[in-house]
Amino acid sequence: MTPARTNPFYNLNYESALKHLGEDYFDSVPAAEFPKHILRFRNDELLPLLGLNPENVTDQDFINAFGKFQALHPFLAWRYHGYQFGKYNPFLGDGRGFVYGQVRGTDGKLYDFGTKGSGMTPYSRGADGRLTLKGGIREVLAAEALHYFGVRTSRCLSLIETGELLWRHDEPSPTRSCVIVRFSHSHIRFGTFERLHYIQRGDLIQKLLDHVIEYYYPHLVHTPDRYAQFYSELVQRVAEMVAQWMAAGFCHAVLNTDNMSITGESFDYGPYAFIPTYNPQFTAAYFDYLRRYSYGNQPSICRLNLEMLQLPLSTVIPSQDMEAGLAQFDEHYHATYRQLMINKLGFDQLPVPEAENLLEQTIQLLKDTQVQYHAFFAELAQQFNPSWRSHPEIILENASFPELRQHQSAWENWQKLYHRLLNQLPANEMENVATRLQHHNPKTVLLRPVIELVWKSITEENDWEPFYGLLRKIRTKD
Repeated sequence: MTPARTNPFYNLNYESALKHLGEDYFDSVPAAEFPKHILRFRNDELLPLLGLNPENVTDQDFINAFGKFQALHPFLAWRYHGYQFGKYNPFLGDGRGFVYGQVRGTDGKLYDFGTKGSGMTPYSRGADGRLTLKGGIREVLAAEALHYFGVRTSRCLSLIETGELLWRHDEPSPTRSCVIVRFSHSHIRFGTFERLHYIQRGDLIQKLLDHVIEYYYPHLVHTPDRYAQFYSELVQRVAEMVAQWMAAGFCHAVLNTDNMSITGESFDYGPYAFIPTYNPQFTAAYFDYLRRYSYGNQPSICRLNLEMLQLPLSTVIPSQDMEAGLAQFDEHYHATYRQLMINKLGFDQLPVPEAENLLEQTIQLLKDTQVQYHAFFAELAQQFNPSWRSHPEIILENASFPELRQHQSAWENWQKLYHRLLNQLPANEMENVATRLQHHNPKTVLLRPVIELVWKSITEENDWEPFYGLLRKIRTKD
């Protein structure tokens, strides 16, 4: 047996789902060769899903597979287009990554290993195809944080520092480099279909749509109206995903159609940010001058992206069927967002009118006072006491939120409402309220200063312990 085949990652049962689509959708590309390979992150939590015991997978196994790319099969770079800040761009595609392989998880679902920073492709557009170390670290942290917030998201399987120095206009340069492997259900994007419409290949659109349904919506394969049902379900998945972002206080920053997954999965984290306070105008990307992708615009932008996807899909799916599916977006979004927010407030179920009232008053309070968004819910979880059922004025009485006291009337009204809803629950339900508050409101949140402190330790002292410590806090919701 050759050394390469002793690597557990090469003994996985790779599937050729993409390869069977044919070469109209992707290009075979080589991986870059890097001067160094230092494993900085390995996601042992994902290995059991691949049927692997973390104890049997060495760091060198990760490096050989995902740094040196000693693979036994071709790498595939997707071709796609997309609407970027509202303007169509036909010059996109995987410019610094490829699909390394596809593996069926122990849950029966198909997963992609997709690289980022693995070198130039035909779609690099003159760029170097590399990823900065800071960019890789930020993606690892975002994916883990969102996963533990309950967001349907891709995750990172590994991050390997590669020893090259990169020049970037938006980072102090030269800066360090890395390559990551993203673990997700699919890297098929809205823009994958948009490219096929642009080149007038309706036949390839139907072939790709059949592929998507077979592998990612298999319960629809034998449904007579499977195409319309697919679009309706995609609308629901995207609506639920953006509701998860909004409840988590997450701003993706670059919601171009090439960053929208056909499986309704959150991925591709660039200049994202978690909101410090509730501000619908909060914008994460410095280059988003018109605030197109601001925090508050995310639901409407995702809906618009779904609407634009109707153009390429109209060669297969009747427009009236897609309009009917899209008409359900707002209902799916509001129902999911309402449920997630009452969970953050400690409730399992509330009658819709009362849930809406609580949500409206909570958002208005957060907006008017500009109290720290995540700290408000974290303090609610840490200070919760069943005695709040008796005295509304003691709710969060020990929290150091002067912003609330500056809006005393609104704050007291909210306390009374929360007090009244707690009293509608039986006394023995208070323990469950406390548990839900703890589960849905982690103490550690990836605000920008938190990430910058981690990066400072790495750049100034090459000290990675703050990074690993932050990951531990995210995963334990500490």
